[in-house]
Amino acid sequence: MIRVLIADDEAMIRAGVRAILSTDPGIDIVAEAADGHDAVELVRRHRPQVAVLDIRMPKVSGIEAAAEIHRTVPTTGVIMLTTFGEDDYILQALGGGAAGFLIKSGEPEELITGVRAVADGAAYLSPKVAARVVAHLASSGAGALASRRGAARERVNGLTAREREVLSFLGSGLSNGQIARRLHVVEGTVKAHVSSVLARLGVDNRAAAAVVAHEAGIVPPPAPDQH
Repeated sequence: MIRVLIADDEAMIRAGVRAILSTDPGIDIVAEAADGHDAVELVRRHRPQVAVLDIRMPKVSGIEAAAEIHRTVPTTGVIMLTTFGEDDYILQALGGGAAGFLIKSGEPEELITGVRAVADGAAYLSPKVAARVVAHLASSGAGALASRRGAARERVNGLTAREREVLSFLGSGLSNGQIARRLHVVEGTVKAHVSSVLARLGVDNRAAAAVVAHEAGIVPPPAPDQH
């Protein structure tokens, strides 16, 4: 059973997230919070495997809460819920220890997939979030974008063929188990490849690696219904 905490200052959003996750018999909602401070305290008390946090909350933001949870309860994976227009916050959260990013207006199945992936010790970057991050980086200007894409391609070129393949799957939002099935290997082998990819790219988490994959252009475009 995957133990999950939900934190959002809007009761309706919390109810919606709870309703979606409750459709999966393998997920148990152990606590809810309306602000980041309470979320951190409840994570310390209940030790859930996954905390689903709104990226912006009163008192303590989701970003600050994610960083504190990552520091004090590293066994709890954090998924950030965001909306369009919060790209700066997403970029901040990428460096704060969050393992997953989802758009609130996304498909309900994405929420369950993300929770299961993060509970698995993986990371989940919604294709919509990845697209927003890359688009936001592009807004800094064509020259800066070309420079970032060139740098990303150079970093990716330093990977082995198998590591590039694993990175492309990370960019597509696949969990370790899904990648293992695609490659016909055991999950332990995938974990070893992921660790190597993170080290070679010089990033701290899989979500940040997924952004590099998108910048380098090695992620297949999402299906039409993902736009």
